[in-house]
Amino acid sequence: MAPAIARLPDTPSGENEHFWWRRAPEGPYIDSQRDNKSFAFGDGKIFLSEDNSKTWAHSAAFPEAENITFSCILKNGNILFATREKLFLSTDDLKTHREITVKDKDGKDYLPHTPKDPDQPGWYFHPLDGVHTWDIDGSEMLVWGNYCNVLGGPVPVNIYYSTDNGETVKIAYSFGRNPKFQEKGTDPDSYLGNPDNPVICRHIHSVVYNPDENAFYACTGDIDRGFGNECHWIRGVYDSKADDWDWQILVSVNSNSRYKSGGISFVDGQLYWAADANGPKPENEKHDRGIFRCTPEELADPKKHTLLFDAEFEMANMIIEDGVILAGHCAPASTFATGIAFSPDMGKTWKEYDLAELGARSPARFHPKNSDGWFRVDLREGWIARKDVLFIKPKS
Repeated sequence: MAPAIARLPDTPSGENEHFWWRRAPEGPYIDSQRDNKSFAFGDGKIFLSEDNSKTWAHSAAFPEAENITFSCILKNGNILFATREKLFLSTDDLKTHREITVKDKDGKDYLPHTPKDPDQPGWYFHPLDGVHTWDIDGSEMLVWGNYCNVLGGPVPVNIYYSTDNGETVKIAYSFGRNPKFQEKGTDPDSYLGNPDNPVICRHIHSVVYNPDENAFYACTGDIDRGFGNECHWIRGVYDSKADDWDWQILVSVNSNSRYKSGGISFVDGQLYWAADANGPKPENEKHDRGIFRCTPEELADPKKHTLLFDAEFEMANMIIEDGVILAGHCAPASTFATGIAFSPDMGKTWKEYDLAELGARSPARFHPKNSDGWFRVDLREGWIARKDVLFIKPKS
């Protein structure tokens, strides 16, 4: 066991009517959390804490630590984590780890492409949301999609899944070949993406499970660039016996739409989401954004949506837990430095806060509360470059 590494206590913090907040101190970057555990990286190492990031009892050398873009602590203790284009699994509290090769729908090895610039391999596994596991029929299932094609180089867009605690990772859905996000000079016959799927996007904003339907929902971005809509909502049903997926397109739109969104959540049979509509619009109209609710069956009919929060600024990251709704502003589109929208009562009342002491940051990758009651949130520079970590603890 590696020596415990203490966290420094000095860090910006504060409180307001609804929650306490604190930025993570200097030290390992806290990438994910679950119950009392948290996974972090930095200085050529990976770390595991068993006391909510107070100390780091387990660590291991990992030269590509600064390129980690995803991690998930599974219920059985396994840790699945990824660099920009490679996936790894530890089953023994980081004593060892091994590379995992993704399998395509035919069971063949799905290998990352060889980029022209080795430092631009693309973000194959980086998500924008923070909830990736669900208990389904007595076992845990891991499902997530990659938010990509902003930094790091062109990359195909996929939804991934595992039903065996990360031992095997497969592709659940592959989007088509988007001509806009390819390496320069590439022959169209060699474009990244699924050549058999006409549905294209830039990246995935959210993938979530609805237990009432035993179905997964995903939404994507961003805008029609002359090759077709990139904003879609899709619904997938997994057949565990056949190990097969059935996906349906529910909605396809351009960017000024409530369907350009993220933060999908299901609570008591209702569907919630946060819209970051942007792009061209008529001069006398507002962007079609806000936080919405409807039944899953009503999704395609805007007339049946309930607008819970009439947001002025773009928001595509949100989490709901224990009656609390927490959403974040996209900093470049907001007059707030670090904007947080908070509802303590499932959207009946709202308050927006500017945690200006943190600087201009976009909250993303909202993780469920740890065993001490703190949400974990990425703070991104611009809207996607990794910078800091924020913890928020509701007061009720």
